[in-house]
Amino acid sequence: MQADYHMHTVLCKHAEGDIAEYVEAARKKGIPEICFTDHVPAPDGYDAINRMTLDQFPAYKELVAKVRDSQNPAVLFGIEADYYEGCQDFLSKWLHQQKFDLVLGSVHFIGKWGFDGPDEMKTWAAVNVAEAWREYFKSVGKLADTGMYDVFGHLDLPKKFGFRPSDKQQKEMVQPALDRIAAAGMAIELNTSGLRRPVKEIYPSPLILQLAHEREIPITFGSDSHAPSQVGFNFSEALKLARDCGYTQCARFRQRGKTLVGL
Repeated sequence: MQADYHMHTVLCKHAEGDIAEYVEAARKKGIPEICFTDHVPAPDGYDAINRMTLDQFPAYKELVAKVRDSQNPAVLFGIEADYYEGCQDFLSKWLHQQKFDLVLGSVHFIGKWGFDGPDEMKTWAAVNVAEAWREYFKSVGKLADTGMYDVFGHLDLPKKFGFRPSDKQQKEMVQPALDRIAAAGMAIELNTSGLRRPVKEIYPSPLILQLAHEREIPITFGSDSHAPSQVGFNFSEALKLARDCGYTQCARFRQRGKTLVGL
């Protein structure tokens, strides 16, 4: 089993279960290493319904500290930090002040549209899908350019409800973003939560993962767990996808330093 580098806690307001239950679930599945990556607080009020407040961050550190003595699995301390216009005002200094093992970057908004919300399928049916994807991947590139993040999470998240442009259009908009991810020295994750969504596909798709491999962008694995039962979810499929796209190694992190290990 691979390390699971994408897990949430109840502090994000849409997860369930005690943190020790996530650790025990990983132990039972033979997962050697896990990283909690709950949603970063945003003092400017960004997407407040899906994240802890800044005042709750010490409670998050305490939750993870309670289980960090575990050696089976090893437990890492991370954060999922959204990119949006203006986020650098807080994150550029604050992230460096924390002792994270990993900072997982993500984009959940196109402008003011929370495009992956559970009720957004109707909106997707009415928008210009190619243009929405194009704007999303512009933000992906901007995220990479900040140098604030270690791994990009669920790279092709806009496909969540099954709406996506042609392969030709995807290559056109995705490749410049991948070039910037590679230039930033970032990894991308194979996120199996897409198999739980209407699209029924791992993030990213084989097409995009092959483009990432061509650029020698490292990979990590993440279940995006919001319940203990989801830890390591369908990692066997993610491992097969990685190998099918030519990967023989994945990235591990400690104190935001990256090393490569064999699959």
